[in-house]
Amino acid sequence: MPVEFDEYNGNPVIILKRDENDAYPFRFGVRKAQIILDHVEDIKKFVNKNIK
Repeated sequence: MPVEFDEYNGNPVIILKRDENDAYPFRFGVRKAQIILDHVEDIKKFVNKNIK
């Protein structure tokens, strides 16, 4: 899965793509990344419960 790093308004962002041609990548900054890291186990439970 391709990962890129960029800036938005002078702030660092990470860009996650399903593949190189992903038209709608998932991008977020440091504050949202910290929230994700704080809740990674909850996110894993959510995915496992709802994956099809």
